[in-house]
Amino acid sequence: LQRFSTWANQHKSKNLVADPASREFNEVWPGGRYNHYWFDINRDWLPAVHPESQHRLEWFHRWKPNILTDHHEQGSNATFFFQPGVPSRVNPLTPEKNQQLTEKLAAFHAHSLDSIGSLYFTKENYDDFYYGKGSTYPDINGCIGILFEQASSRGHARETSNGLLTFPFTIRNQFVTALSTLEGARVLRKEFLAWQREFYKNAESNSGSVNGYVFGDKYDEARTNLFIKMLLRHQIQVNELGDDWKNGEFEKGKSYAVSLKQPQSTLIKAIFENVPVYKDSLFYDITAWNMPLAFGLPYFAITNEKNIFGKTVTDVPVAGLSTTPSLSSYGYLLEWDDYYAPAALYALQDMGIRAKVAGKPFEMPIAGKNMAFDYGTILVPVTMQSISAEVIYQKITALAKEYGLKVYPLATGYTTEGINPGSSNFNALEKPSIALITGSGANPLDAGEVWHLLDQRMNIPCVQLEQSTFNRTDLNRYNTIIMVGGNYGEISKDKLKAWVQAGGTLIVTEEAVSWASQNGISNIRFKRVRPATDSADRLAYVQREEIEGAQQMRGAIFRADVDLSHPLAYGYNQPTVSMFKANKVFMQKSKNPFATPFYFGSNPLQSGWLSKENLEAVKNSASVIVNAVGGGRVISMADNPNFRAFWLGGTKLFMNAIFFGSTISAASSREEE
Repeated sequence: LQRFSTWANQHKSKNLVADPASREFNEVWPGGRYNHYWFDINRDWLPAVHPESQHRLEWFHRWKPNILTDHHEQGSNATFFFQPGVPSRVNPLTPEKNQQLTEKLAAFHAHSLDSIGSLYFTKENYDDFYYGKGSTYPDINGCIGILFEQASSRGHARETSNGLLTFPFTIRNQFVTALSTLEGARVLRKEFLAWQREFYKNAESNSGSVNGYVFGDKYDEARTNLFIKMLLRHQIQVNELGDDWKNGEFEKGKSYAVSLKQPQSTLIKAIFENVPVYKDSLFYDITAWNMPLAFGLPYFAITNEKNIFGKTVTDVPVAGLSTTPSLSSYGYLLEWDDYYAPAALYALQDMGIRAKVAGKPFEMPIAGKNMAFDYGTILVPVTMQSISAEVIYQKITALAKEYGLKVYPLATGYTTEGINPGSSNFNALEKPSIALITGSGANPLDAGEVWHLLDQRMNIPCVQLEQSTFNRTDLNRYNTIIMVGGNYGEISKDKLKAWVQAGGTLIVTEEAVSWASQNGISNIRFKRVRPATDSADRLAYVQREEIEGAQQMRGAIFRADVDLSHPLAYGYNQPTVSMFKANKVFMQKSKNPFATPFYFGSNPLQSGWLSKENLEAVKNSASVIVNAVGGGRVISMADNPNFRAFWLGGTKLFMNAIFFGSTISAASSREEE
């Protein structure tokens, strides 16, 4: 808000200029809608990633309001919107009574707007589907959420198709409907109070066959703990797992259970379940958000409560070392499974400590016990370092405690099975020096997700490199360049390709995948989407919006098969990974059988809605392809592994591309003719 108001005020003239072409109405990238890391906070009510959302939730649940109004702006040529939204786009978990009360409140808004002669519309464009918005999150919490959308003046006064729109006029409509909400709440007070009581009473009774859910990743306690933290923010009761379950797949102490027999059971269903039925093919926001899939956590619905629910979790567990590792004169092993392992690796490298990564599994004795280590295990040798063994020990122990990592001291380099620490299959790692291409053309949401991941979670600096300065920047300062969804017409493709050929790692996601291929930087072939209509069809004019809207990819979840031996898959322990797709970038698999480590099979859809034409394009397509370009690598990700900072299941893929991209064999990445 401050960014926007500063922009509007610093371009205000004494004689107001209403021409839409004026600089006042065309704010520079990234715009004023986003928070510090360029996130839309009105999509963060459910994930609660950001401090703004976390504090907002704290007050919401402390107060338990009966009505929450969500005041926004829309395009300048619109009028004013208030809910109800499109009736067929209401989440099926939202009770009918909620919509009935919304309709009753609407009469008060209509009366107030009629009295001042304001134009308005309702039951169009906007929906009540995704529970991460300010107008829908209340609906799943015994409250009535109301969205107001006012045509924006984008400044002080602007020409629109409805005439001159001034900033005071836009305030008037919002103020009037705030008052009409208060009046409706006064008149309907007993109904709103009764509804909230009824909502929670019905929620606790839970008459379904599923009694709750078990979740947890025994290999990565950090991700499990982040999931618990999210649940607790929503006032959801979490229990320790009473006993090992499903033949050890869920281990006591590393897995947890959530019962549906609690006040927040409806919200729990919204977090754990897939939407079973879609009544419409048009959506305002994403169509799926199954949170265990997003976090990459194994989970299971339970129907038998026996020995499932242990102690109630009152605070987020802290993963950590049960014992401090002993000082080694040979080296240390760091497992790569943990979410924060990349942060620890970078901290070591930033101190000048060299590290290697295992390209093959091995077994070796640790403290008298034979232990197996997987692909991606990090080796920190003590010899041939510029830092003393004591300092290395202090640093690696401190990092293990800080991030809750498992570190193993080595007494010998002799393994009982598999490669030895001196093997060439342990690849030396270079400290990442990262540039993120930003500025006009790049999607600020996607760019912000990368910035937030590196800065907030991994404590890794990255340069925000503006497109406008790219062509005069010395790229030799960086070994990794990241390009997210967007259009990059300003930058020199020849300069970028030369940098890759000289040994750089280029990571491109979503629409940047198409840009890199079209400009000859990568070698990607794309699948075509079959048209939804035939040119011979004769359709009614009014059908166009519905037909074309149904072909948009608003966001769905797909199961990708994974080659667990590939450097981009180090740290994963399941043969499939859930990917979030909200674009129409459909890559054909590489002709090189080793260059497509993440790919979709013939039945990839896990959750969400998309047209049958788009689903056919996703089937048997590639999610990730690696191209060798000279001495460098281009890693193309058709999807967004960092979506809204809650898609933690994709973090490992993205960090692997940063740390291990340069270790990928050129022979496995050359496109075969």
